[in-house]
Amino acid sequence: MTRLKTAARFLFAAFFIAAGINHFVNPAFYVGIMPPYLPWHLALVYVSGVAEIVLGAMLCFRRWMALAGWGLIALLIAVFPANVHMAMNPELYAPLSPVGLWIRLPIQFLLIAWAWSYTRKA
Repeated sequence: MTRLKTAARFLFAAFFIAAGINHFVNPAFYVGIMPPYLPWHLALVYVSGVAEIVLGAMLCFRRWMALAGWGLIALLIAVFPANVHMAMNPELYAPLSPVGLWIRLPIQFLLIAWAWSYTRKA
């Protein structure tokens, strides 16, 4: 792998590790953005936080990189309906910009593509 690819991989891993840690530092924020049709909001916040930390850490090791990539894809797909819910109900998330909520949706696909790039052999 080139240095740039390695740096991008560690940046991506750091993003997910930091996001996962934030689920424990600021769980109220994540509970507040959970769609009402999902049960066990706090438990799901913690489970997704652990998943982000573990998958981000796994991405740091070549041996686990492909598995981490697939796991991140699954995670990003799993949270996508919540992001759609937020975009379609911006009045429930007043502190957040309605435009920003819609911009998050295509960004999610870019993150999935980035994660997919780690599912293949270098």
